Amino acid sequence: MTGNILLNGKKKRLDYGAVAYVTQEDVLLGTLTVRETITYSAHLRLPSSMSNEDIKGIVEGTIMEMGLQDCADTVVGNWHLRGLSGGEKKRLSIALEILTRPQLLFLDEPTSGLDSASAFFVIQTLRSIARDGKTVISSIHQPSSEVFTLFDDLFLLSGGQTVYFGEAKLAVQFFAEAGFPCPSRRNPSDHFLRCINTDFDVVTATLKGSQRFRVIEQSMSDPLMHFATAEIKELLVEKFKHSEYAATAKRRIRDVFLTQGGRDARTSIGSQASWWKQLYILTQRSFVNMSRDVGYYWMRIIIYTLLSICVGTIFFNVGTGYTAIFARGACGAFITGFMTFMSIGGFPSFIEDMKVFTRERLNGYYGVGVFTIANFLSSFPFLAAVSLISGTITYFMVKFHSGFSRFVYGILIMLNCIAVVESCMMVIASLVPNYMLGILTGAGFLGIMMMTSGFFRFLPDLPKPIWRYPISYISYGAWALQGQYKNDMIGLEFDPQVPGDPKLRGEDIMQTVLGMKMNHSKWWDLAAIILILISYRLLFFMVLKFKERASPVLSTLYARRALKAFKKRPSFRRPELSISKRYTLSSQEGLSSPLP
Repeated sequence: MTGNILLNGKKKRLDYGAVAYVTQEDVLLGTLTVRETITYSAHLRLPSSMSNEDIKGIVEGTIMEMGLQDCADTVVGNWHLRGLSGGEKKRLSIALEILTRPQLLFLDEPTSGLDSASAFFVIQTLRSIARDGKTVISSIHQPSSEVFTLFDDLFLLSGGQTVYFGEAKLAVQFFAEAGFPCPSRRNPSDHFLRCINTDFDVVTATLKGSQRFRVIEQSMSDPLMHFATAEIKELLVEKFKHSEYAATAKRRIRDVFLTQGGRDARTSIGSQASWWKQLYILTQRSFVNMSRDVGYYWMRIIIYTLLSICVGTIFFNVGTGYTAIFARGACGAFITGFMTFMSIGGFPSFIEDMKVFTRERLNGYYGVGVFTIANFLSSFPFLAAVSLISGTITYFMVKFHSGFSRFVYGILIMLNCIAVVESCMMVIASLVPNYMLGILTGAGFLGIMMMTSGFFRFLPDLPKPIWRYPISYISYGAWALQGQYKNDMIGLEFDPQVPGDPKLRGEDIMQTVLGMKMNHSKWWDLAAIILILISYRLLFFMVLKFKERASPVLSTLYARRALKAFKKRPSFRRPELSISKRYTLSSQEGLSSPLP
């Protein structure tokens, strides 16, 4: 599938600010209000030299233009917050894209899922944008008759072929001249789709064997029933190619090229806001969203607190008896393993973040690097809160080895382990954009990290190929457990198994009982975890960049494969046109068709 993209008759690059695209799905942050959503978007995209008052004026003007003033301070809404209606969300999505006053506005089925009133309001708004000198191009399926009357031009496609292109109000006349007039009481768009949508052939073929359908077919006199949709489509395509409508469309395109072909699209590349401003605004927006979303961190803080109390009561004042050796080891393994593993619970929120990033990146809001850093900075205070609360409860209830530096080290170990798990899940979210598959993938991967940490089987006993080298070395759990053991046991003495024997030194226990090597400091263990954390964040960045570059190639391959499969469908194959079968339909025929 090949072709050229021309703007005003010339091949030009569609740079930032010249074009905007509104996706079919309204991907928005549910915790922000309408005004906040538009304001943050404006600060991310408008020039840094623009004052806050000027930006505020543009935001308020956009709110008025899209008719959102009555819900300007209403939250968008999510699973626990009631918010905007479907039509209001769609208008908000459009408002975000017209902030930069684009010359071209593309929309993917803006009326999908909306009731007739909301759909009419959305299209009426788009019509007003077009009246301001902008070009609005939208794909749409079966608009109501009221919505259809708002269109200026209509482009009908079927199987990649042009069925009609010209003024919308003349489409009915074209179909009538081609021998397929629209019945007087039928929606024109329904009639057009009935004539060119080859799926109707599949439906008809499926129903042919039904006795009820045969009775209906005999009692109804819809001439369209006697034609294959593929045949009707081919007749219309050939008719349009040699019609005055096609000639008129070509003249209009030529006139546009002669009058506006010399105008260039905006040449600035990327957002006009500075990198530092984008980082600040994106971090602030993400922090506000996280603080308002109950399921993002607050529920996890509550669960971590309750679980820490459970751990503290189970291992309460564990002491330094002989049995305390294994109790301390088990408690440390549970904290560095399972408690940090629980961070996969935030995966659904990560998926929502990725959806918002994909939409905003598509329209050039900001770069991948800014998003990667801002995501970490905004989440860090919450991760610190989780670690501080949980670490404090377990440290003092279990009565780990006392000392302020040891307490701080324990908090740092937990903080970095949770950050590693979150970074790992962000990588998975960028690769597996599905809730269940992502959680299963993350649970399996982190389960392997836990199994090779040195608790379930000591590190020296792990099979050297794969599991010892390199898995245990890239496992955050192995480094975390070593650091936790060293932080707690070095300097302690435990009671012997047989009374009267010498005390057992913590250092000796770590080497002989727990299988830990003492050839490096606990701070090296912490440094290794931080290095793994940085590696996951870099991997997240590289995955996003790779997807950004590979997506067009993969989309092209998928489109070619889909078109190849589509052409094999019987309804797509070009039929042999038989002029003898053609006859002109009256405008009243087909009213009682059993098919819409």
